[in-house]
Formats: sequence, structure tokens, C-alpha cells
Amino acid sequence: MLEDISINLLLGIIALLLVLSAFFSSSETALMALNRIKLKNDAKHKKGAYLAQKLLEKPDRLIGLILIGNNFINIAATALTTIVAIKIAGDKGVAYGTAILTFAILIFSEVTPKTYAALNPEKLGYIASFVLTPLLRILYPIVWATNLVTNGLLRLLGVPKEIAQEALSREELKTLVIENDLINPDVHQKMMINVMNLDHINIEDVMVPRNEIQGININDDWDVIEKQLVNTYLTRLPVYMDNIDQVIGILHIRTILTMLKNQNLDATKLKRILRKPYFVPETASLSDQLREFQNKERRMGLVVDEYGDLVGLVTLDDILEEIVGKFTSEPGDRGLKIIKKGDNQYVVKGRIAVRSLNRRLQWDLPTEEATTINGLITEHLQDLPTQDVTVSIDGYRMTILKTTEDNIISKVLIEPVKK
Repeated sequence: MLEDISINLLLGIIALLLVLSAFFSSSETALMALNRIKLKNDAKHKKGAYLAQKLLEKPDRLIGLILIGNNFINIAATALTTIVAIKIAGDKGVAYGTAILTFAILIFSEVTPKTYAALNPEKLGYIASFVLTPLLRILYPIVWATNLVTNGLLRLLGVPKEIAQEALSREELKTLVIENDLINPDVHQKMMINVMNLDHINIEDVMVPRNEIQGININDDWDVIEKQLVNTYLTRLPVYMDNIDQVIGILHIRTILTMLKNQNLDATKLKRILRKPYFVPETASLSDQLREFQNKERRMGLVVDEYGDLVGLVTLDDILEEIVGKFTSEPGDRGLKIIKKGDNQYVVKGRIAVRSLNRRLQWDLPTEEATTINGLITEHLQDLPTQDVTVSIDGYRMTILKTTEDNIISKVLIEPVKK
């Protein structure tokens, strides 16, 4: 019967089959290339996205449908091409027909449509879902039978029916964020990377060291305490008896402003206002501590070591600054000012945190050995630091400019040098 059909009509049918083959090929590429996060969002208000999402929930059925349709069309096109070739050139024309059809399928039904689909997955994928959804319902018995046989063969080969998708590792997620051009590389991108790094940074890396904690000695004369309360730039202060190891509570300055203004405050009343101190382990990660601050509705914690000894103080601001960078300009920060000397030299305070210096100057000083520049140099020297001593640490030349009476480095000149 097909032999009685004109060559022109057969060629027209073959062309139509090539178009249908191109549709199935491009649909597969487009649907598999869809961004799943954007698809989930678009599915809320776009019918095509919703249908595409439903199709991708059962990828084996989708792929089965596409392959059935594609193979049926290509086989039909091959059969018709053979008839046309025989009509035109006899048995010798079969070889020519096969070569021409192969080239046509490759160019017009595979490479070109798949390339276009890969470049425009949403545009093509959402439209294709309107056709593939009802087609899947119509051909479901065939698709089901095909998948049944396929899954049976896979089980015989020891391949599970469903392979769990591996979650992105932290480093893979960082790469995804860095390579995503839609994220502002100077602001949002850096913040997202910093959030992912919180698990690798401990409290001891950002805390205020014990010897630098500012607090109130409740046993001081009231005139001394009152003067300290009036002049402090901090909003929260630990209150202790004689020494910082004997903390009795945390004072929020806001709670005593009115009483202080009316001169209706003394040591006894101050003790009643104190909030119970909150202690945190120095080994806790910043991500864990951020959740704890939120759960316990706290903004400050006293840091203790494994023996329960006080080693520092950490605030919510310290953790947030690891994410967004420095966002306050408190008077106390003036002492941590970085002064540039010459083309590539900087004078800094010994108590500045190594991580803070790395963040501000885009350096990569080691952070495993110590939390402050003073600690880093002292650890490297393995001796008491003295003025004018120069050390080189990981490509950074550091000269001690000034030390205190108790051998603590107070000022350092740092110069990055080539390794």
C-alpha cells in the first residue's frame, strides 16, 4: 500500500517525522536541564512549569515516553526512506537513503534541537510539558510495560531502581555560589560563603580574650562604678566581685539609665537588676552558638574552657561580623585601627584578631595557632616577646614595635612579602 503513495507525499511524511523527532529530542534535553529551584517557584503560577515538575517527579516514565516516541518515529522514518530510495534508484538507493537520513536526523533532529533546548530549557520545557503530559496518559500502558522490563533487567544487574541523589558538599555549594553570576560578587556572594564557613570557626577564634574583658567590679567604690557606667560605650557589661573569674551577672545598661539619671542607683539595686550569666564552651562552632543565642534570647556569653575557667567573652555582634563584616564603629574600635605605612606596611594593635585582620586586608595569616596577632607572634617565638624583634610567619614579616610591662605585644608592624 505504501508503494502506491507518491514520492512527494512520502518525503513530506518523512519531513514531519523529523520534526517530531526533533521535538522529542529537544524536550528531553530541555526538561532535564531545568533549574529545579526556579522550576519549583515557577510551578506556583505557571501551568507549564507545574506540568514539567510533575513529569520530572517520575523521570523513568518521562524518559521512557520520550524514547518510545523518538525510536518509533526514527524507525518509521527509516522505513519510509527505504521505500523512497528504492522507488528512485532501486536497491542501490537504499545505501544513499540511509546515509542521507542519518545526516538529516543528526543535524535536524538531534544536535540542533538539543543545543537550542540546552540554551532555552524553560522556554521549550514548559511548552513541551503540555504535549507530553496527555501523551503519557495515552501511552501509559506501553511506558509502564517498558519500565517494568527495564527495571527487571537492572535488578538482575544489581542496580537499585532508585539511586539516592547525593547532596551537595560544602565545597561544591561554595563553588556553585561563586560561579553564579546572578549573585552580587562583592556583597551577597561573600556573605553566603561566610555563612557556610561558620561551622568551621569556633568561639575562641572570635571571642574577646579574658584579659581584655571590660566589666564592673561590684566591690569598687560606688563613685568609681558610677563613673564607669556613665562613660562606657558598651551596652552590656559583666559584673564581678574582685576579679573577672567571679562573675555574678550581666548588666544591660538600658535597664539602669533612668535610675542613673535620677541618682537613684546603688550597688545593692544594681545587683538586683543583673541577669544571670550565660556560659558557652570555647570549642562551640559559630553556627551552633548563633542558634543558641537565638533559642536562649541572649546576645552575650562568657566563654569557658574544658575545665570551666573563664577564657573570654563573645557577643552576637562578633558572630554576625563574621558574616557581614564590620558593621559598627564603637569608640573601642579606635584602638584596633589599622594604619598604613608606606606602600605595603601596616601598623596594628597586638590584640587585633587574626581573622579580623585577614578579613579587612584580604590576607591569609594562619588562624589555627592563635586568635590574636599577639598570640600568633608569641606562639611562633616560643619565648617572651621583646621590642624590635622581627619574625616571618607564612610570608608576612612582623616587627614588634611596642610591648607592655607584662610582655604583651601592643603594637606590630606587618609587611606581606613574597614567599
